[in-house]
Amino acid sequence: MNKIMIVEDDTKIAELLHSHIEKYGYEATITKDFNHVLDLFHNIMPDLVLLDVNLPSFDGYYWCRQIRSISTCPIIFISARAGEMDQVMALENGADDYITKPFYYDVVMAKIRSHLRRAYGAYAPKMEERIVEQAGLTLYPERMELKLGEQITALTKKEAVLLETLLKRFPRVVSRETLLEKLWDDQSYVDDNTLNVNITRVRKKLQELGIHDAIETVRGAGYRFNVTYYNGETE
Repeated sequence: MNKIMIVEDDTKIAELLHSHIEKYGYEATITKDFNHVLDLFHNIMPDLVLLDVNLPSFDGYYWCRQIRSISTCPIIFISARAGEMDQVMALENGADDYITKPFYYDVVMAKIRSHLRRAYGAYAPKMEERIVEQAGLTLYPERMELKLGEQITALTKKEAVLLETLLKRFPRVVSRETLLEKLWDDQSYVDDNTLNVNITRVRKKLQELGIHDAIETVRGAGYRFNVTYYNGETE
């Protein structure tokens, strides 16, 4: 059963969307706390998000960027803002579609079904999953998961990008400039501090798997991945 997350602060609209979505056999969840939208996303891991633009605290464009940093699931904006630039901004911030209010619920359901088919169903591209492996440590970039033996830890998009680059370049040193370029995207500015923070986070994720000192800082050059474990077991 596909899961749909509804991020809409108009209670009546949110409940009507919830009713229509569940009538068609999907599981729907309405966002209640608009300060922690990403936390709810992490908890339920929806297959598609319906997202309003005008929200308390942070607007829909902000939350779209946050979701895009960790997921490629379809995001459909539903908003009373019908201006051309509003729709352009939604698409530029990572949305897949834009529906203006007032809308027909059957049209919303048709778009939901269409995007689910394109992302996961009959129209989804048949591509082999990328897997990066080094001495028993396996990275699944699309899943944003790292596995060692029977242990698995979840990664953010930036953590997965860093690890993929370091593992592919093993045992060579990867320059800071190369890593900064890999982390750069259209939604966020990346500087040295951002790189340092994400390297620290990657080290913590490796420690969750019992791997210590695997990412070496090479002064004046960059970073290098080292195998400090053997066949899935730490030394």
